[in-house]
Amino acid sequence: MAARHDKPSAGRRRGLTLIEITVVLAVLAILATLAVPSFGDRLARQRLAHAAESLAMDLAEARHQAPQLGQTLYVTFSAGVNWCYAVATTPSCPCGVPQPCQLKVVQGADHPGVTLVDASNASFDAASVAPQSGGAEWKGVRGTQSMRVSMTPLGRSRICSPTGMTGYAGC
Repeated sequence: MAARHDKPSAGRRRGLTLIEITVVLAVLAILATLAVPSFGDRLARQRLAHAAESLAMDLAEARHQAPQLGQTLYVTFSAGVNWCYAVATTPSCPCGVPQPCQLKVVQGADHPGVTLVDASNASFDAASVAPQSGGAEWKGVRGTQSMRVSMTPLGRSRICSPTGMTGYAGC
């Protein structure tokens, strides 16, 4: 009868072979390739949501500041790929160039991959709670997702998603 060896010899050690490591790396590379597009979509949705939430907060802040400052505040927009908006003390204060009438400016470059499709200027009177119009709609870089910010009759910001983004009411 042949002797049975339970212990590996000194020249032969237990471990992974080069082929086994290569197979594991190939499987990991395939899984990473599948995960990258969904990660990119999630990042694009987060950028879109951030742009909408920033405007909603800025509208709420303008609504709150107008009575405190004792003057009407305006939120003016410039739509398109290189979009911007400004919270300003005059209705014709452009957002593309720094002006003394601006209290706050947000540039489209702060939200890469987000396009301002449509917007209407808003104004907040110092003596009234209700705004005069106001709102905006953005689309993501792939154009499959969109977000809309609108004003309620009492001046509160409302965020919704016409395309049904998770976490937001439909429009």
